[in-house]
Amino acid sequence: MEPLRLADDFLRGRGRFAVEAPVRGRMGALFLFVVLCGGLYGAVMASFTGLAADRWHQLVYVALKVPLLLLVSFALCLPSFFVINTVAGLRDDFGQAMRAVIASQSCAALVLASLAPITLFFYVTTRDYLSALNFNGIVFAVASLAAQIVLRRYYQPLIRLAPRHRLMMRLWLGLYVFVAIQMAWVLRPFIGSPGLPVTFFREEQWGNAYVEVLQGILRSIRD
Repeated sequence: MEPLRLADDFLRGRGRFAVEAPVRGRMGALFLFVVLCGGLYGAVMASFTGLAADRWHQLVYVALKVPLLLLVSFALCLPSFFVINTVAGLRDDFGQAMRAVIASQSCAALVLASLAPITLFFYVTTRDYLSALNFNGIVFAVASLAAQIVLRRYYQPLIRLAPRHRLMMRLWLGLYVFVAIQMAWVLRPFIGSPGLPVTFFREEQWGNAYVEVLQGILRSIRD
């Protein structure tokens, strides 16, 4: 099947997805991986509560939100990444750098989709909401680590050309993680608490993830 062959070529870094291959014919497939594979994992992620007769639209919401999480975080980081690369004297290589970060997003989505059966199995074994939250956090961490492998694969020629690209790669990772965590907070709920109605956004979605985490830590210390 063509989609599976394309995914296999991408994961192996061969064919049109080889590091040295021309960009034409590659970018559309990479974005397609993000939309389809991210959407697949989103639907599975929401199935913790979304299989109930009155909650099926939770599956649709989260199938949309996982690709949004990846693509909007990417879009928000890209302008500042472009400016910093320009300041560092690496603007001529920015096209290759952008292809590298897009490939990392595609890898994350593919890994998420590959872990969907394990997520379903975990849901069968527990009905604890907090455990489901923690498990999905681990799944996203695994996908992020895999994405770093692909990012480094595409960045190797750039680093050989100019060692400053190594710093740019690390800067992208830090910038993207910082933005993606806040974006995930804004887009919640993803799993859906069984005791709350199904909504696309929580009413208090415009809070700050880092402030909430700090406050939670302080409450734990006081208690």
